[in-house]
Amino acid sequence: MPSDESQPPPDLTPSSGGPTDVSRLSQREPKPAHERTAEEDRDLADWKLIAGSEGFQELLRAKRRFIVPATIFFLLYYFALPYLVGYHPELMERKVWREVNWAYLFAFSQFFMAWTLAAFYVAAAAGWDRKAKALLASFKH
Repeated sequence: MPSDESQPPPDLTPSSGGPTDVSRLSQREPKPAHERTAEEDRDLADWKLIAGSEGFQELLRAKRRFIVPATIFFLLYYFALPYLVGYHPELMERKVWREVNWAYLFAFSQFFMAWTLAAFYVAAAAGWDRKAKALLASFKH
């Protein structure tokens, strides 16, 4: 007996009604923030006014003061290992403890440098989030 291909198979995806559901259960409820389009979000805040404000510009400067030097530091530290191994092998081949030399220690230190830099970034980003929240609150109707 041929199957009826005109009917789509039933949707077996469970629906929880939570904010992460793919489609809303009702058209009467307002959309969650993550589903709004830019046009629908426009009434919530005057983004051009906020972007032109001194507080927003200061927030961008604060982020730049951290991100640019941190990125430069990371790149210099990261590329220091191949530079030192390539141009100063006698230094990097020196034994520190048994078969462990300076190259191994430097390579291992890059893990700690990345974790430390990430921890500083998380702390700084939390401050930026507080400033952004305060800035948005100052523009509420």
